[in-house]
Amino acid sequence: MVHVLGSRMLLRPTDPDRARTFYGEQLGLAVHREFGTGPDRGTVYFLGGGFLEVSGRAEAPSASPALRLWLQVEDAEAAHRELRGKGVEIVRPPVREAWGLVEMWIADPDGTPIVLVEVPADHPLRYRPGI
Repeated sequence: MVHVLGSRMLLRPTDPDRARTFYGEQLGLAVHREFGTGPDRGTVYFLGGGFLEVSGRAEAPSASPALRLWLQVEDAEAAHRELRGKGVEIVRPPVREAWGLVEMWIADPDGTPIVLVEVPADHPLRYRPGI
């Protein structure tokens, strides 16, 4: 078995400056570290219990429909108001799903789907009777 010490997701945006504006300014992710210089420098953002690295440059947006970023937020409605106010395109406003989570959908500038998720207080991910 491989002993994993850490992990991060890597994104290769078509426009690194636009991606850094989106993730750093519009989403407001905190910077963990930066490396390199110039327009293709790398920036690593905190993602709760993980990291997102935006570095390098892609010739075209990723065509992978399987990749999604899942970001848990405290309040989906508040996130909706804040992001809409910052000009982020909302793909779908917050909706309570059949499985009990409140989900809102957005996308980064290259179209990478991002699901912002609120876990309600009564959801099994937060509340376990008898424990």
